[in-house]
Amino acid sequence: MIPSERMAQVDANAAGLGVPRKQLMESSGNAVAREVRAVADAGARVAIVAGRGNNGGDAFVAARFLNDYEISVVLLGRAETISTDIARENWDALEQADYETEEVADSRDFDPPECEVVVDAMLGTGVTGALREPEATAAEQINQHDATVIAVDVPSGVDANTGDAEGTAVQADRVVTFHDEKPGLDSLDAEVTVADIGIPASAEEFVGPGDMLPVREGPEAEDARAYVVGGGPYTGAPALAAQAALRAGANLSFVAAPGPVAPQIQGYAEDLIVQAYEGEYLRPDHVPDLVDTAESYDDVVVLGPGLGNADETLEAAKQFLSEFSGRAVVDADALPVVPEVDTNATLVCTPNRKELAEMGGPEIESADGLRDRADEIEAFADDLGHVVLAKAKDDVITDGERTRVSRAGTQGMTVGGTGDTLAGTVAGLLANHDPFQSACMGAYANGRAGELIDEEDPRHGGLLASDLLDVLPRAIWGDDDE
Repeated sequence: MIPSERMAQVDANAAGLGVPRKQLMESSGNAVAREVRAVADAGARVAIVAGRGNNGGDAFVAARFLNDYEISVVLLGRAETISTDIARENWDALEQADYETEEVADSRDFDPPECEVVVDAMLGTGVTGALREPEATAAEQINQHDATVIAVDVPSGVDANTGDAEGTAVQADRVVTFHDEKPGLDSLDAEVTVADIGIPASAEEFVGPGDMLPVREGPEAEDARAYVVGGGPYTGAPALAAQAALRAGANLSFVAAPGPVAPQIQGYAEDLIVQAYEGEYLRPDHVPDLVDTAESYDDVVVLGPGLGNADETLEAAKQFLSEFSGRAVVDADALPVVPEVDTNATLVCTPNRKELAEMGGPEIESADGLRDRADEIEAFADDLGHVVLAKAKDDVITDGERTRVSRAGTQGMTVGGTGDTLAGTVAGLLANHDPFQSACMGAYANGRAGELIDEEDPRHGGLLASDLLDVLPRAIWGDDDE
């Protein structure tokens, strides 16, 4: 089964793989027509009641595959308000081909014709809540009709995820849904057909532009703060992570670092707020204040960039995770302690191949080999109890139950520092999205940023991790090509 939100992402991912929604609409419409032919003989009267979205577009296509039937198509609303280009194209095709069509803007004017079959294509799986007019009145009249009612994807007024309805909903005899069954359809008193419309399996496996819909269509982030605990032997890593978090939507980005290197980290960007603590590296006695700060402001923590692996530092990382109960991205030097810690924190771990093995995960020799070992990485994440984003040529993201692969990126991204931008990007997203979703989006966005740079100048040489920062917002929120 697939929830409606995930179905929208898969549709968009299919387009990203070269299977556009227009092509899928042709297949969907054909499937609806097959369902009509299964319940009515040629020559029967079929009334299509369509909305102004892609659900209606599916039904417009179906009409063209039912030339042996008497077809009438009722559009609820004005044609100029059809919401997508592809649905509008298919409506125009019906009018140009002289099919029987009618526009109904006022529910009082809706009067379904006498027919053997009614096709309900008013609203699809992406619409929830009580029906409004003219759909509410149309649903009532459809329910009073003696015809067999076929719903396209989900009966209008029914929540595809729950099967519940707030008020009036179409009482369908049959439902033809696409690609996979929706969770709420099980509870309906209707025969459900799942139609394969040609979506590649890769649209679910590979992270793509569809996986970015939660951030692209969601609300603006509010009071999202990143708190990078890093630095000591290295200064660039925490600065890159903190800047990437800002680019990914964090309102403020703090870095907690040892006093001797704090000025250097501050020097990388005036946008960062650097908080120094005593000593040359992280120690256990620093942890209580760091945890208190992070939890007081509900910060998303990035633990690890540039920390180093001194014994006291690793003990401090372990102590931090055992005492912290918020959200954190664990990267680099802090990763090996994760399996040893009993924590209430929500973690996203971002190991490379070497770090994955050090954590107790599978040993993978080749950068090309992560995808082939995805099942083992999933099992490791399940045992670990945290989301794992394993970095290589193809990134593997898993929460122990769901696993996806991100192929975004370029060969130039093997340069040092891109893992730090990835950790910061995931942290910026984790403030407003669930851990697995944030890891998927972060992996895609970080890789997509590299692709955008390469697309703008294919001769670009010597890619720097800092180059990704300027294009990360486009990679996350989209550009004209996505």
